[in-house]
Parts: sequence; structure tokens; C-alpha cells
Amino acid sequence: MYNTNHSIASNLLLTVVVALIIGLIIGYPGWTLAAALIVWAAYQVKQFNRLQQWLMRNEHTEVPESEGYWGELFDEIARNQKRQQLRTQSLRNVIHRFQQSSAALSDAIVIIDSQNHLEWWNRAAEHLLGMKVQTDRGRSVMNLLRDPRFVRYYRKGQYDEPLQLNSPINEEKVLEYRITRFGADDRILVARDITRIKQLEQTRQDFVANASHELRTPLTVIRGYLETFLDQDLPRPLQRGLSQMENQSKRMENLVSDLLLLSRLEASPHISDELPVPVHSMIERIRDDALVLGQSKEHQVELELEPSQSLLGQESEIYSAFSNLVFNAVRYTPANGTIKLRWWTNKQGGHFSVQDDGPGIDTIHLPRLQERFYRVDESRSSDSGGTGLGLAIVKHVMLRHGGKLTIKSQLGKGSTFTCHFPAELITSKASIEETEDED
Repeated sequence: MYNTNHSIASNLLLTVVVALIIGLIIGYPGWTLAAALIVWAAYQVKQFNRLQQWLMRNEHTEVPESEGYWGELFDEIARNQKRQQLRTQSLRNVIHRFQQSSAALSDAIVIIDSQNHLEWWNRAAEHLLGMKVQTDRGRSVMNLLRDPRFVRYYRKGQYDEPLQLNSPINEEKVLEYRITRFGADDRILVARDITRIKQLEQTRQDFVANASHELRTPLTVIRGYLETFLDQDLPRPLQRGLSQMENQSKRMENLVSDLLLLSRLEASPHISDELPVPVHSMIERIRDDALVLGQSKEHQVELELEPSQSLLGQESEIYSAFSNLVFNAVRYTPANGTIKLRWWTNKQGGHFSVQDDGPGIDTIHLPRLQERFYRVDESRSSDSGGTGLGLAIVKHVMLRHGGKLTIKSQLGKGSTFTCHFPAELITSKASIEETEDED
């Protein structure tokens, strides 16, 4: 860039020198210098005014013609303006292409600033979420999406798992919300229409539930006849075969019961009502059943129950989750092993853990343990009489209560399964006793 400061100073110095020389020649150096400086200053003011007027014009006009350093200054500013215009146009093209591509997406995309205000959204957001350009820009996202479950999910700030809710403008559509942070605590909200997926999932659940229900009657008949035959004095080979048939029919009945329970749990992502659960007496009852189940193995089942806090939820579902974890520990813990049951609360919520000193599980299996019918060891699971649905049931019970199941295990060092309940479901034991007294 042309060195304007140096050029102006040089020009001013040259003007002063020439004016003094002329002034000395004519005998009036002071007046000559003053007149020269006035003329020089007037020229600078004129050029500055031309520059100011040119920069203040809205329309793109040609560069003013000038000579010397003012001409070079005009040209340099014009070149900078042209470069800036090219960069601006390039950014506009990028933004335009982004808006075109995002508008073509079927998923709703919403950009939310650090103050939770709506900044921008694509066309799909208008169809799925009901956003309007004329009225909603700058509004708080929680004023537009007012479902309490979405508000809790948004404020919690933990977006590892998506949230599924009905569309705020169409109850027949089911949306899956995902939120990602970027920039200075800004967020991108993506809402995907999963109505078709939910319908297919519902069809699968209905089929499993109906098939399981229909299997109950023939299994009951088969078991009835088997029990009748086993009461008779039969040859040993025939009795052994009938005993195996009875064991397998019991296993099938357990499988049908678990399938029906799992279908019911999957039918709704949230519990319908939160009632006080006598969690301490429940765990003690499960412990007694575990001792009977593992009587031949002579297990030690230890209890550690925090007395001051208890739980709100659906008692039958929580009992199913806790008993599945405990009975699994009984099945897979070797003889004379120890099983520890613990219930405690803290700021994060309530926690129930089942710890055993069994053979443990390889870490490669842990991510898939909560899948239905997933087996670490097919032969061992079959011998234990398990259905392969226990941990899937626990997972869905915890999801319906807003909690989660965590698994820690190491080969040869046992396993620990822990149910974590949110803090809002924790209540004092005294309140449960008061509720029971009122009943």
C-alpha cells in the first residue's frame, strides 16, 4: 500500500521550502509561506471532501480522478473495496447454498443462540414445528416448544440421548429431537419425523404381544397334561423325557411372560403415575427369594440400605427390574459366592446396585448386554433357564422412570449392575408411611 503519511509530509515540506525561497526572492517570506500553506490546506480539504463524499455514497460509483498521493490513496481504497465485495459475495453464496441445501432436507433444523432465542430455521421446521418467520424470530425456543418434557430436556443440557415427542402442531406425528452445542454456547436443534418408524415398531410390538398372549393357552394345557403324566408311575426313560418337557414348557412360559411385560413397557416411554414405593421392604423380599432360589449354592446375600430416603414410581415395574438383576446374579454366581445389594441416595438421585463375585463379563459384551436375546455364553444362559430378556426389561423400566442402568464388569472379578433414578423421584421414607396411614 502507498505510504500516505510519508507522501503528505514530503509534499508539505516541499511546499514550505518553495514558498520560503520565493518569499526571500520577492522580499516577503512570511506572507508567501502563509499563502502557500493556505492554498496547500485548501487543496487537502478539497481532496478529503471528495474522499468522504465518495465513501458515503450508497451506490457503487467510479473512483474519483486525482493525482499524486491522493490518486494512489483513492486507488488503494477502491482495490480494498473490491476485495471486500468479493469476499462478501463469496460468503453470501456459501450462506445461500447452505440455506438451499438445508431447505431441501426433510428434517427440521433450528439454530438457537446462547440466550435460547431462535435465530434461523429451515422450511421443514415450519411444517413440523409450526415456526413462522413473521412472528417467531428472536423468541425463546421454550416459548414455542412448551411441552414440559422438552423444557426439562433442553434445560438439563445433556443431549447424549434423543427425545421423542409428538409434533406441537400435529399429534399424529412423532418427532425425534436431537440438540448439538456449537460456538459460544449456541445450539442446533434437529427434529426428525419418525412416525413411520414408530408405526413399524408398534406393529412389531403388537405382533409379539398377540403371539405371546396366544401361546399362553396351549402352554398351560401342555403343562397340565405333563403334570398329570408325571404323577403316574411311569418307566424311568419316559419319566425323564416328560420331566425335560416340563422344564422346557416352564421356560417357554417364562419367556412368554417376559415378552408380554416387555411389550407393555415399550408401549409407553413414560410411567402414567408416580406412587410411593416401599423400596426397602421390596429389596428385603427379593433377598429372601434369592436365598431360596440359590439355596443349593449356599450364597451369601448382603444388604446395605440407606434408611432415610425412598422412591416414587411404579412398584410392579421396579420390583421386576430389581428382581431380574438379583436373580441373574444368583444364576451366574458360583457356589459359596457373595452377592451384595445396596440402596443409597445422593444429589444425583437414588441408586440400587447388585454386586457379585462371579466369573465376570468381557468388556466387549457390555455395550450389547441390554439388547433383547443377546447372550454372552449361549450354553451357560440356556442351562441357567434365563430368557435373554431380563436386562432389556430392566433397561425399559429405567427409561420409563427417567433413569438408566450402568454395568461394570471384569473377567474373573465379578460384575456390578446399578439402577440410577433421577433426583425428582426421591422422597423421604416418612412421606410413604403417611400415605400408607391415610389409605
